[in-house]
Amino acid sequence: MVSTSGISFSGLGSGLDTNAIVRQLVAIERLPIQNLQTRRGTEQRRLDLVGQLGDLVKALKSKAEDLATPEEFFAFSAQISDEGAATITTDSNAAQGTHTLDVQRLAATDRWAFDAVNSRDENLSGVDGEQISFKVGTTDYTLTVDPDNSSLDDIASQIGEMTSGAVTASVVNTGTESSPTYQMVLASEGSGEEGRLTDIFSNIGQSSGLPGAGVEGTPLTIAYSSPDANGDATSSNNITVGNDALAEVNGLLVRRATNSFTDVIEGVTMDLRSTTDEPAIITIEPDRTAVRERIDGFVTAYNEVIDFVGKQNTFTPAEDEDGEGATGGLLFGDSILASVKRALQRSLFRPDIDTVTNDTEGYSTLSLVGLEQDRDGRLSVNSAVFDEKFADNLPALMDLFADTDGFDNGDAEPNTPGYYTDTTADGGLMNRLIREVDQMFGTLDSGDSDFQVQGLFDVRQQAIEASIGRYDDQIERRETRLESYETTLILRFARLEELMGGLNAQGQALNAALGG
Repeated sequence: MVSTSGISFSGLGSGLDTNAIVRQLVAIERLPIQNLQTRRGTEQRRLDLVGQLGDLVKALKSKAEDLATPEEFFAFSAQISDEGAATITTDSNAAQGTHTLDVQRLAATDRWAFDAVNSRDENLSGVDGEQISFKVGTTDYTLTVDPDNSSLDDIASQIGEMTSGAVTASVVNTGTESSPTYQMVLASEGSGEEGRLTDIFSNIGQSSGLPGAGVEGTPLTIAYSSPDANGDATSSNNITVGNDALAEVNGLLVRRATNSFTDVIEGVTMDLRSTTDEPAIITIEPDRTAVRERIDGFVTAYNEVIDFVGKQNTFTPAEDEDGEGATGGLLFGDSILASVKRALQRSLFRPDIDTVTNDTEGYSTLSLVGLEQDRDGRLSVNSAVFDEKFADNLPALMDLFADTDGFDNGDAEPNTPGYYTDTTADGGLMNRLIREVDQMFGTLDSGDSDFQVQGLFDVRQQAIEASIGRYDDQIERRETRLESYETTLILRFARLEELMGGLNAQGQALNAALGG
């Protein structure tokens, strides 16, 4: 009796290559599965292409955000007549104008040097209880040294640990290589008057009264006296006085603890470098190059979306009667291509009629300011027109792109027509585009939270994923049936071999009997 487990046959009984026959029959039955797998692969590539389109649209949104508000749109460059006086940088909060800067004094870090000793690694204290103390701002520090660990290097290290970096102590050889002498220098971490070291005291090496240098009992001394009212040192040990930076900005005296003036002129940072003999002139003006770079970045991102849509939505018919050689994008005819292109063009090229009618200077449409659209929908920048509009009325140019009064949908409910509609007076083309993109992905930044609604890309991706899932189910069912079919074939051919083997044996026995 033949069972379905462990079956093997070679065709010896029937004379047939039964293994090959089974393989061929199974291969024929597998053809529909291969067709399903091909169609599933096509759907997967379609899903990937929809994802690529989504990424391009999101990249376009990011470029639009660089132009969507006055703060993002405006860029300013700064020039100073005396480059040695200061380095000037600006941010989006700067305003066009001219300023004067007269640097009278640079900020400095307070530094004090103790009197010299002849050794840096021999103990200076001979008795317990000797101390170094000082104050930084309102914080008091006192170090009581251990006589067994009271070398200049030990003390410098302990001061750094005690102050947690608020004061740096270092040892400097102020002598020669053959005849060294060492001084410990204290430097405040913070510059300016607030970082000054005050009330510096030391009795290390003084309690025992032992003479000598570089041995126990060597005094570590310093003559402390505070700077005068002008910020000049009154002690030779005060090697650098911690002073504030002083500068006249637009004729007004300004004092800061550091040389970086970040909050004097809105949107302008002045990093002082040296004092001046006469006021330097700072000129802040719009940076056409920076604005143009943002415009060019947006145009490039927009054209990448249009190029993708155009390539996918193109079909080239076959040149022969058999249909061979026909080419087209996998998304050819897919509604998402037209929907994306239509939404982007709606946001950019359908201006408010009243705005256009009342425009007397030519700033109400992209074409008027130099952003032109060709027959394929791609954008390009007419530099001559754009530069002229930039120079003539930069605020009007900004107003075309940016939203000056924010977005308000009037508390419209999600999934209603007004949900993505700005009810405020000023919108800005970039903001209109951003909301169109948000609608494609089912999101809208409302300020308090991100509402989630089903968007164009969600619907299309879910539909393709559902199609892929159906193909997976069909393939799985057919694979199961194919396995059963193969098992049945093997069983049938095994029984055939068994039957043919028995018949052959009977024939051989009969021939032997008749011959005998």
